[in-house]
Amino acid sequence: MTTDPIHRTIDAVWRIESAKVIAVLARRTRDVGLAEDLAHDALVAALEQWPKTGVPEKPGAWLLAAARRRAIDAHRRDRAFDRNREEIAARFEAEPAPDLDAALDDEVGDDLLRLIFTTCHPALSTEARTALTLRLLGGLTTDEIARAFLVPEPTVAQRIVRAKRTLTEKAVPFEVPRGPDLLSRLGSVLAVVYLIFNEGYAATAGDDLMRPALCEEALRLGRILAELAPAEPEVHGLAALMEIQASRARARVGPSGEPILLLDQNRARWDHVLIRRGLAALDRAEALGEPRGPYVLQAAIAACHARARTADATDWPRIADYYAELARVAPSPVVELNRAMAVAMASGPAAGLALLDPLTTEPTLHDYPYLSSARGDLLAKLGRHAEALPAFERAAALTRNARERAWLLARARECADASEPSPSTDPP
Repeated sequence: MTTDPIHRTIDAVWRIESAKVIAVLARRTRDVGLAEDLAHDALVAALEQWPKTGVPEKPGAWLLAAARRRAIDAHRRDRAFDRNREEIAARFEAEPAPDLDAALDDEVGDDLLRLIFTTCHPALSTEARTALTLRLLGGLTTDEIARAFLVPEPTVAQRIVRAKRTLTEKAVPFEVPRGPDLLSRLGSVLAVVYLIFNEGYAATAGDDLMRPALCEEALRLGRILAELAPAEPEVHGLAALMEIQASRARARVGPSGEPILLLDQNRARWDHVLIRRGLAALDRAEALGEPRGPYVLQAAIAACHARARTADATDWPRIADYYAELARVAPSPVVELNRAMAVAMASGPAAGLALLDPLTTEPTLHDYPYLSSARGDLLAKLGRHAEALPAFERAAALTRNARERAWLLARARECADASEPSPSTDPP
């Protein structure tokens, strides 16, 4: 992470604009790997020039123009360029100068959606699809993706390299499929869109707790998917889940950027337009009459929170039941962790801790900060502050998010204060 203001700005611009730039380039090159290479060439140019000239008014269009120039220059400079790249360069040269702003805002053609379906092609494994899409659309680094997946960084790096090579070798078309092909690829697309949303809602790294641009992009893609597949309840479930979660964005961060827990949030600051949209999407999903899938169930849990006028009015027994159903439909250690916390709210911290403690030996959660922070929270509620203290400290050591780390250390200090023995009142 750089502390140089201009490089921090470039980093922020890259995270916001890179997906659109890569998507536009992928449509023109018909090669996702090459599109990413060209986009990175443009980023290198920005790192060279912007510290001297300042950030341009339209940085996305600048990056796209730079990538276009790099493609043409590379062709002219290197006669050994292969035939495919010659054709691409010739295509760039033959085109009239494009309206780069329009290209980046192309909602009708929607290059981003094409890019998602391309990177979620069945030729790739599910893990590779998600990793590649998060890299190209989410702008996440390999390290950030590894943390999101709870797998080693080299594993993610290998998946991305192989995925790009496979797409090129199989000449996967850059398009949104229709009919049965659309449905067969929808599940992994939904998973990727939700991972992008989650990275925006709770950033795994960086100085800020949230990355709103990622949330907005995931929401937009979710709404488009709901129009593309209106008979699929899970599509509406995901849209509902993201709308309701996004409604809390303004309330979940304090004045200093610190996280505010759901139960402590000022519900007047929730966006009730988004809540209404989310509840309507959930109604559409349930009206289709199929068994509830993972996204519909998670949306139902989010709806329980959204309908509660106060934190005390939350229907925790129902939420715990939903989590139990979710654990049967889509079992995972993270779901079990969330179920433990819901049970703690419904039946007391001791009941939740009994479910949570076995998860401490789960290998995939070994470096998962939310397990330690959840355990610390339950121990503190039970008055076991001396045990809660190291749990919060471990969570703080594991998180890469600066705001989250500060908040966890503050909770650790609270536990330290609470666990200190009271001054003796006995006479000396």
